Amino acid sequence: MVLAIDVGNTNIVLGGLENDRVVFTERLSTDTVKTSLEYAILFNVALDLHKIDKSSVEGTIVSSVVPPITPVIRTAIRKIVNKKTIVLGPGTKTGLSIRIDDPSSVGADLVAGAVGAVAKYEPPLAVIDMGTATTISIVDRDRNYLGGSIMPGVRLSLSSLVSGASMLGGISLEVPKHAIGRSTVGAMRSGIILGHAAMLDGLIDHMEEEVGESLTVVATGGLASRVIPVCRHEIILDYTLLLTGLKVIYDKNR
Repeated sequence: MVLAIDVGNTNIVLGGLENDRVVFTERLSTDTVKTSLEYAILFNVALDLHKIDKSSVEGTIVSSVVPPITPVIRTAIRKIVNKKTIVLGPGTKTGLSIRIDDPSSVGADLVAGAVGAVAKYEPPLAVIDMGTATTISIVDRDRNYLGGSIMPGVRLSLSSLVSGASMLGGISLEVPKHAIGRSTVGAMRSGIILGHAAMLDGLIDHMEEEVGESLTVVATGGLASRVIPVCRHEIILDYTLLLTGLKVIYDKNR
């Protein structure tokens, strides 16, 4: 088994993969204050809950967009499985050709998601990841990573709206029944959920024009289930995309 860990700004996703199959996943809160021991305890509990024999773990791979936590996570992993950890970064073999101005600047999560998408779907691809930020990555039919788009995520947009407008309060993220909100809460849900969906639809249209052909669109991330169903484009939901990509990258670098 390979342990794959994706460290995001809000959550850490821990997964176990055997061959091409995701055996388990767990989601933890990202906390820059936690020590390596505290993370080791959380990882150990997750493995025990899923009855994973730690001696069966052959190696681990980490992608992280929170640099201060990366060495802490590596130490935590070593405490419980004592195996070599691959950290996705510049110089790591991915199978993609990164065709952006500064290839070293692309986020590890974007690379992992793109690799996972290429492993499971036919390019050209648009890969949407909906977390703290919402991102779109474009991979052409020759498996070149062309770049993409980064925008505030759903919760971040809502938080900014509430903090900047004194008359508006927090709301739950439910899909509205109407685009024309008939209350303040309804109008906010329309703007946050349907507005985000419309933004994705519009960006996909623009990106397809630039690529010159239709894109297979795949979405992942904790908030994808709220927004993707109301998008007008056909979009595949795949919550194991990043973990799959990390396993592919691990196999290329072990």
